[in-house]
Amino acid sequence: MGFIADIQKKYKTVSIVGMAKNAGKTTALNYLLEEAYDEGLRMGVTSTGRDGETSDLVFETDKPKVYLFEDTIVTVPEQLFGLAETSLEILKRTTCRTALGQVLLCRVARSGYVQIAGPGSIMEHKKLCGQMFDQGIDMIIIDGAIDRKSIADPATSDAIILSTGAVISRRIKNVVEETVHVVSVYNSPLVEDETLRGILEQEDKEVFRILTVDKDYNVSQVPVRTALGAGPIVNDAIDEDTRFVFIPGAITERILDHISPAKLKQVTIVLPNPTKVFVGATRWQQLKKMGLHVQVLENIKVAAVTVNPFSPHGYSFDRDELLNAVQEALPGLPVVDVRVGGLDL
Repeated sequence: MGFIADIQKKYKTVSIVGMAKNAGKTTALNYLLEEAYDEGLRMGVTSTGRDGETSDLVFETDKPKVYLFEDTIVTVPEQLFGLAETSLEILKRTTCRTALGQVLLCRVARSGYVQIAGPGSIMEHKKLCGQMFDQGIDMIIIDGAIDRKSIADPATSDAIILSTGAVISRRIKNVVEETVHVVSVYNSPLVEDETLRGILEQEDKEVFRILTVDKDYNVSQVPVRTALGAGPIVNDAIDEDTRFVFIPGAITERILDHISPAKLKQVTIVLPNPTKVFVGATRWQQLKKMGLHVQVLENIKVAAVTVNPFSPHGYSFDRDELLNAVQEALPGLPVVDVRVGGLDL
């Protein structure tokens, strides 16, 4: 049984998330779609941005195109519909709009290359996925655009496939460290305190409120409107009885650096999910050693990691050296180079 058939039994919606542009995400997508076709799975494909174009719009380099097999369900904005190198049947004009026009829900009538795109909104993607499943598909792959790790949000995806590679750094050691860091953060411990969970799950997700919660579960709002520059104010809001600090937005080095080491050790930082963490591997480890505790209301399942030994900046790694290094650092997790031998479980 192939990898895609194995994960389809566990997850119905999977996002391919690139740690950076040119990490091999499109290559991984094409491999998975080919394997799904061989397994007889009917797939749905959408994207958080635009993918399938022949050249990289950022680096102006050639990039792999997205090849979709017959009967695949795909989202294509109006302006990209005529650029498909095959026949598409329009099933529905959705209410989702992008900079490239209204999103069309299409069926691939004949296998070929298609430029895919979808909305950036998590909620719109959730709605689109529901409409795609209504067409009788087995699984959806969401292709994440550049630095759109937020599409891994558990509100949209059951799990992710993380794409990493040489583009991260010229040193394999750094690539491995950053990759392990992301996987570790995505597996952050869940909030087990049911009283605390009950309080935070009642929060309006559309309203930004940083909260402190004391030992008796008394809740106070920190007087800030955004996380930008909030560090000193959060620090002042933590008193000797504070046990938890809930931050609904991004948690950055800037915020954490303004919280005193003693207070940082005293409290647990609570986040909606791990996509809110924007702290590099080295600094994260330093903060953890200082006593940083982080819990999340929802974490993210990582189904596999794909590696790309080539960088568009003109350097590359030995394939086996990179693959083996990441495999050794992530035991128990499938780590593969889809250009070489595919996913062998």
